[in-house]
Amino acid sequence: MFAISLGDGAELRPLEPWQAEEFLAHMDRGRDFIGQYVGLPDITADLTAARRWLQLYADKAAADTGRLYGIWLDGRLVGGVLFRVFDAAGGTCEAGCWLEPAAAGRGLVTRAVRTIIDWAFEVRGMHRVEWLVASGNRPSINVAKRLGMTLEGVQRQNDLYRGVRQDTEIWAVLAPEWRAAAEGHGSR
Repeated sequence: MFAISLGDGAELRPLEPWQAEEFLAHMDRGRDFIGQYVGLPDITADLTAARRWLQLYADKAAADTGRLYGIWLDGRLVGGVLFRVFDAAGGTCEAGCWLEPAAAGRGLVTRAVRTIIDWAFEVRGMHRVEWLVASGNRPSINVAKRLGMTLEGVQRQNDLYRGVRQDTEIWAVLAPEWRAAAEGHGSR
Protein backbone atom coordinates (compact mmCIF):
# COMPACT_ATOMS: atom_id res chain seq x y z
CA MET A 1 0.00 0.00 0.00
CA PHE A 2 1.10 3.57 -0.53
CA ALA A 3 0.22 6.86 1.08
CA ILE A 4 0.90 10.33 -0.26
CA SER A 5 1.21 13.08 2.33
CA LEU A 6 -1.15 16.00 1.83
CA GLY A 7 0.40 17.86 4.77
CA ASP A 8 -1.14 18.75 8.13
CA GLY A 9 -1.50 15.08 9.16
CA ALA A 10 -3.48 14.15 6.04
CA GLU A 11 -2.77 11.35 3.57
CA LEU A 12 -4.14 10.20 0.24
CA ARG A 13 -4.41 6.41 -0.12
CA PRO A 14 -6.26 3.88 -2.27
CA LEU A 15 -9.76 3.17 -0.96
CA GLU A 16 -10.60 -0.50 -1.49
CA PRO A 17 -13.42 -3.00 -0.79
CA TRP A 18 -11.71 -4.45 2.30
CA GLN A 19 -12.17 -1.00 3.92
CA ALA A 20 -15.98 -1.07 3.59
CA GLU A 21 -16.64 -0.89 7.35
CA GLU A 22 -14.37 2.13 7.77
CA PHE A 23 -15.92 3.72 4.68
CA LEU A 24 -19.47 3.17 5.98
CA ALA A 25 -18.58 4.69 9.37
CA HIS A 26 -17.16 7.72 7.55
CA MET A 27 -20.28 7.98 5.37
CA ASP A 28 -22.49 7.77 8.46
CA ARG A 29 -20.57 10.67 10.07
CA GLY A 30 -21.01 12.87 7.01
CA ARG A 31 -24.15 11.51 5.36
CA ASP A 32 -26.28 14.69 5.52
CA PHE A 33 -23.42 17.06 4.67
CA ILE A 34 -22.08 14.96 1.79
CA GLY A 35 -25.58 14.25 0.50
CA GLN A 36 -26.42 17.91 -0.07
CA TYR A 37 -25.10 17.64 -3.64
CA VAL A 38 -23.62 14.16 -4.04
CA GLY A 39 -25.64 10.94 -4.24
CA LEU A 40 -22.92 8.80 -2.69
CA PRO A 41 -24.58 8.59 0.76
CA ASP A 42 -27.80 7.36 -0.85
CA ILE A 43 -26.13 4.48 -2.68
CA THR A 44 -23.92 3.42 0.25
CA ALA A 45 -26.53 3.23 3.00
CA ASP A 46 -25.39 -0.11 4.49
CA LEU A 47 -22.32 -2.34 4.59
CA THR A 48 -23.34 -4.45 1.58
CA ALA A 49 -23.96 -1.36 -0.56
CA ALA A 50 -20.73 0.27 0.63
CA ARG A 51 -18.73 -2.83 -0.24
CA ARG A 52 -20.45 -3.06 -3.64
CA TRP A 53 -19.59 0.59 -4.45
CA LEU A 54 -15.96 0.14 -3.41
CA GLN A 55 -15.80 -3.03 -5.53
CA LEU A 56 -17.19 -1.10 -8.49
CA TYR A 57 -14.17 1.20 -8.27
CA ALA A 58 -11.76 -1.69 -7.74
CA ASP A 59 -13.16 -3.14 -10.97
CA LYS A 60 -12.85 0.25 -12.71
CA ALA A 61 -9.21 0.48 -11.61
CA ALA A 62 -8.54 -3.02 -12.96
CA ALA A 63 -10.17 -2.04 -16.28
CA ASP A 64 -8.36 1.34 -16.30
CA THR A 65 -11.69 3.21 -16.42
CA GLY A 66 -11.73 4.86 -12.97
CA ARG A 67 -9.84 5.31 -9.71
CA LEU A 68 -10.78 5.86 -6.06
CA TYR A 69 -8.69 7.32 -3.22
CA GLY A 70 -9.51 8.10 0.39
CA ILE A 71 -8.36 11.10 2.37
CA TRP A 72 -7.26 10.24 5.90
CA LEU A 73 -6.72 12.94 8.50
CA ASP A 74 -4.77 11.87 11.59
CA GLY A 75 -5.49 8.23 10.67
CA ARG A 76 -9.26 8.66 10.19
CA LEU A 77 -11.02 8.43 6.81
CA VAL A 78 -12.66 11.83 6.23
CA GLY A 79 -13.28 12.01 2.48
CA GLY A 80 -12.19 10.96 -0.93
CA VAL A 81 -11.37 11.85 -4.49
CA LEU A 82 -11.93 9.83 -7.61
CA PHE A 83 -11.83 9.60 -11.32
CA ARG A 84 -15.48 8.75 -11.93
CA VAL A 85 -14.67 8.40 -15.62
CA PHE A 86 -11.21 7.63 -16.98
CA ASP A 87 -10.89 7.28 -20.76
CA ALA A 88 -7.18 6.67 -21.32
CA ALA A 89 -7.58 6.15 -25.07
CA GLY A 90 -9.50 9.40 -25.49
CA GLY A 91 -7.34 11.30 -23.01
CA THR A 92 -10.27 12.59 -20.96
CA CYS A 93 -11.29 11.94 -17.38
CA GLU A 94 -13.71 13.31 -14.81
CA ALA A 95 -12.53 13.99 -11.28
CA GLY A 96 -14.77 14.31 -8.24
CA CYS A 97 -14.70 14.50 -4.46
CA TRP A 98 -16.56 14.34 -1.17
CA LEU A 99 -15.66 15.28 2.40
CA GLU A 100 -17.25 14.95 5.82
CA PRO A 101 -17.93 18.24 7.64
CA ALA A 102 -15.25 17.83 10.34
CA ALA A 103 -12.54 17.99 7.66
CA ALA A 104 -14.00 20.82 5.56
CA GLY A 105 -12.18 24.13 5.14
CA ARG A 106 -8.62 22.75 5.41
CA GLY A 107 -7.79 22.56 1.70
CA LEU A 108 -7.65 18.75 1.77
CA VAL A 109 -9.79 18.24 -1.33
CA THR A 110 -7.84 20.81 -3.34
CA ARG A 111 -4.53 19.17 -2.42
CA ALA A 112 -5.85 15.67 -3.09
CA VAL A 113 -7.38 16.56 -6.46
CA ARG A 114 -4.19 18.41 -7.43
CA THR A 115 -2.29 15.19 -6.72
CA ILE A 116 -4.51 13.01 -8.89
CA ILE A 117 -4.62 15.56 -11.71
CA ASP A 118 -0.81 15.70 -11.70
CA TRP A 119 -0.78 11.91 -12.00
CA ALA A 120 -3.36 11.92 -14.81
CA PHE A 121 -1.44 14.46 -16.87
CA GLU A 122 2.16 13.60 -16.09
CA VAL A 123 2.04 9.82 -15.64
CA ARG A 124 -0.96 8.74 -17.73
CA GLY A 125 -0.73 11.34 -20.49
CA MET A 126 -4.33 12.52 -20.20
CA HIS A 127 -5.24 15.68 -22.10
CA ARG A 128 -8.36 16.89 -20.27
CA VAL A 129 -9.71 16.66 -16.72
CA GLU A 130 -13.35 17.59 -16.20
CA TRP A 131 -15.13 18.61 -12.99
CA LEU A 132 -18.96 18.43 -12.99
CA VAL A 133 -20.63 20.20 -10.10
CA ALA A 134 -24.11 21.30 -9.04
CA SER A 135 -24.38 25.07 -9.49
CA GLY A 136 -25.31 25.47 -5.83
CA ASN A 137 -22.24 23.61 -4.54
CA ARG A 138 -20.01 26.63 -3.84
CA PRO A 139 -17.24 24.71 -2.02
CA SER A 140 -16.77 22.37 -4.99
CA ILE A 141 -16.88 25.26 -7.47
CA ASN A 142 -14.21 26.99 -5.41
CA VAL A 143 -12.02 23.87 -5.68
CA ALA A 144 -12.34 24.03 -9.47
CA LYS A 145 -11.32 27.70 -9.40
CA ARG A 146 -8.33 27.05 -7.10
CA LEU A 147 -7.19 24.31 -9.48
CA GLY A 148 -7.23 26.75 -12.40
CA MET A 149 -10.12 25.11 -14.20
CA THR A 150 -12.27 27.01 -16.70
CA LEU A 151 -16.05 27.11 -16.56
CA GLU A 152 -17.10 25.81 -19.95
CA GLY A 153 -20.84 25.83 -19.58
CA VAL A 154 -23.93 24.95 -17.60
CA GLN A 155 -26.31 22.11 -18.29
CA ARG A 156 -29.59 23.64 -17.16
CA GLN A 157 -31.83 21.50 -14.96
CA ASN A 158 -30.18 18.34 -16.29
CA ASP A 159 -29.94 16.49 -12.99
CA LEU A 160 -32.98 15.34 -11.04
CA TYR A 161 -31.51 15.01 -7.55
CA ARG A 162 -33.75 14.00 -4.67
CA GLY A 163 -36.80 15.24 -6.56
CA VAL A 164 -35.38 18.65 -7.50
CA ARG A 165 -33.94 19.61 -10.88
CA GLN A 166 -30.52 21.19 -10.55
CA ASP A 167 -28.07 22.75 -12.99
CA THR A 168 -24.64 21.18 -13.54
CA GLU A 169 -21.60 23.34 -14.20
CA ILE A 170 -18.87 21.88 -16.40
CA TRP A 171 -15.35 22.93 -15.44
CA ALA A 172 -12.19 21.60 -17.07
CA VAL A 173 -8.45 22.01 -17.35
CA LEU A 174 -6.25 20.91 -20.23
CA ALA A 175 -2.78 19.45 -19.86
CA PRO A 176 -1.02 22.44 -21.53
CA GLU A 177 -2.85 24.86 -19.20
CA TRP A 178 -1.94 22.76 -16.16
CA ARG A 179 1.73 22.65 -17.13
CA ALA A 180 1.84 26.38 -17.94
CA ALA A 181 0.34 27.21 -14.54
CA ALA A 182 2.92 24.98 -12.83
CA GLU A 183 5.77 26.68 -14.69
CA GLY A 184 4.37 30.13 -13.92
CA HIS A 185 4.18 29.45 -10.19
CA GLY A 186 7.24 27.24 -9.81
CA SER A 187 4.88 24.66 -8.32
CA ARG A 188 1.19 24.34 -7.56
